[in-house]
Amino acid sequence: MIVRIVQMTFEPTHIDAFLQLFDERKERIRHFEGCTHLELWQDAHAANIFFTYSMWQSEEHLNHYRFSELFKDTWARTKALFADKPQAWSVNRKMLIE
Repeated sequence: MIVRIVQMTFEPTHIDAFLQLFDERKERIRHFEGCTHLELWQDAHAANIFFTYSMWQSEEHLNHYRFSELFKDTWARTKALFADKPQAWSVNRKMLIE
């Protein structure tokens, strides 16, 4: 299981445009092969900072999405709204046993 976290900082005037785009695309992303979960988070103190939190069956599934037309078009539209460079992390999800 791969977890992908992407931090995005938007121009404050573009927040609504981003939220509309996310709302339009979220179900297509959630149903992309290998995606098991997708959430959008907003920073508690900086309203123009958002994070996507997604879970993928494997790194291959994530990469298949990252090279898809859906991602390319969504990312091109999203990055036009940025105020700063995005940051991204791919991490392995480990289950804790107590």
